[in-house]
Amino acid sequence: MISGFVHPDFGAVTETLRRVVAHRKGGGAAVAVYHRGEPVVDAWIGTRDPEGTPWDRETVAMSFSTTKGVVATALHRLVDKGLVDYDEPVATYWPEFAANGKGPITVRQLLAHSAGLHRLRGVIDDAHLMLDWQHITAALAAEAPRWEPGTRAGYHGITYGFLVGEVIRRVSGRTVHEVVQREIVEPLDLDGMFIATPPDQHHRLATLIMSFGDPVRTERVAARLERIAWLRPAIETFMVADFDMLLLGGRVHESELPALNGCFTARSLARMYAALAGGGVLDGQRFLSAETLRRATEVQSTTRDAVVGFPMRWRLGYHVAATTRGILPNGFGHFGFGGSGAWADPDHDLAVAMVCNRVAGTPFGDTRLLRLGAAAVRNAEARDRSVQRVGGLTRRRVPA
Repeated sequence: MISGFVHPDFGAVTETLRRVVAHRKGGGAAVAVYHRGEPVVDAWIGTRDPEGTPWDRETVAMSFSTTKGVVATALHRLVDKGLVDYDEPVATYWPEFAANGKGPITVRQLLAHSAGLHRLRGVIDDAHLMLDWQHITAALAAEAPRWEPGTRAGYHGITYGFLVGEVIRRVSGRTVHEVVQREIVEPLDLDGMFIATPPDQHHRLATLIMSFGDPVRTERVAARLERIAWLRPAIETFMVADFDMLLLGGRVHESELPALNGCFTARSLARMYAALAGGGVLDGQRFLSAETLRRATEVQSTTRDAVVGFPMRWRLGYHVAATTRGILPNGFGHFGFGGSGAWADPDHDLAVAMVCNRVAGTPFGDTRLLRLGAAAVRNAEARDRSVQRVGGLTRRRVPA
């Protein structure tokens, strides 16, 4: 049974949610949609753990790379405050980063995945070292780029969180979690958005339902695949010893892993992206300046990503928004391993988010969010046509 609410114009979204959760046979999920600044879907279904506890309004789920879009948004707020400049060298804020020829790399290049620092394998030899912020950031600061920065994009699947996160920490004097709370959660009055979930919120966490192969066999396969030239960037990006053990252990929620361990409600993600879809404004309040939003969502690359293997149309911390109906030309957001994701579409003034605990698909999401997004776009277009027929489409007023 689906719980929550849905506007009558968006019934296709909750019907799609019912089908995609039933298809995966286990676990639960939540979806939230904003259209023209109005919450039109906030619904959930299924179970939050193997014991069958029902998913509820308060449930948050670890959403893997969906976290990157949240971290990017926090940095854009700091740009608005004059604390960071996209075209300033990273070393201006993080002097140690200049080692090994990285002095010219800019904040823009970090955000657009074009710094050539996608590699995690070989930087550390055990995934648990990611729990030591000082160790992992020092190791990355000492690294040399794998290609000339700015010449091509290659998804910084895990390193992104530490690289961008350290810039945030240096300019703000706060942890990434603290900045997310201060710059996103508080101004938007969100109820579930954590990077390193506080202990008093652990009772809200959904249990991930996932399976891994034998770690020794996985490492042997990775070593073989690494010898295949076109696969090497992806292996370097994601495959490091004991990564599965890190994800299955309780400590994954205690430390900041800003590329992958964000825990969210769909409601909070959708509300954040609704502010971006609406020109930086939500509920009549300016969240992000029009100029910063324009710069943050300008496409930086259209060529094939060196890690992912297909064009991601990187913005500054966001990638292309896609549905089973196709790509949204001006849409942007971030999907995550396991199926979660969220995006904004300024053309429809639409924001869509899904979180789940049944891990499936690829490192870049699966068809669940694509199908939910298609249903939301279809419903939004029908709603807009209906409004136009009865007297014209009402646009939100955007404050100066």
